[in-house]
Parts: sequence; C-alpha cells; structure tokens
Amino acid sequence: MDNSIWKWVYLVGAAVAGLAGMFSFANDYLTWVLMIVAVLVGLFFMDSDDVVNFGIRFLLLAATAASLGSFIAVGPYIAGFFTGVVAFLAPVGLTMLVVFGWKKYFGSM
Repeated sequence: MDNSIWKWVYLVGAAVAGLAGMFSFANDYLTWVLMIVAVLVGLFFMDSDDVVNFGIRFLLLAATAASLGSFIAVGPYIAGFFTGVVAFLAPVGLTMLVVFGWKKYFGSM
C-alpha cells in the first residue's frame, strides 16, 4: 500500500479513537478494530528508528490528557478525546518498539 494511505488510516484511527473517548463510547468490536489498525499503522507507516521521539511525544500527550479534566464544563470531553488518542497510540508505540528490537537484534542474521 502507498504510504499516503497509511497516513490517512493513522489519522482516521486517531480521530475515531478520540471521538469514542470524548463521548465515552465503549464497544468491543470498535476496540478490536482500532487495536488492529494501530498495530498495522505501527508496522507499515511509522518509522521504528524514531521510537524514542515517539515515546517522548506519547508520554507528553498522556500527561497532558490526564491534566485536562479540570477545565470547566468541557474538561471531561477534551480529556476524553486525548485519552482516546493515547489509547490508540499505545499499540502503535508498542509495535514500533517490537519492530525496532527485531531490527536491532535479529535483523542482521
């Protein structure tokens, strides 16, 4: 697949996860689909050599998402959106870490 298609899969997956988190929508099928999409994005779109910078951005986003709930009236929605995005990015980062480790320790065989 073309890299631009994976970019859109990544953006749509993050947006859907964010909206599901924003409105507290919980569905087992949606969770599985988003997790599979996140793993595929981690495999085919993200650069595993950039795993450290991705991890720093992920931790910053997770910390920010945890602190946004205190805004008056809209805080739970904003925090829910970013928490959903963080939940989508976690399997992406884990997949990137596995690919990075595989390339580093087993790629030269």
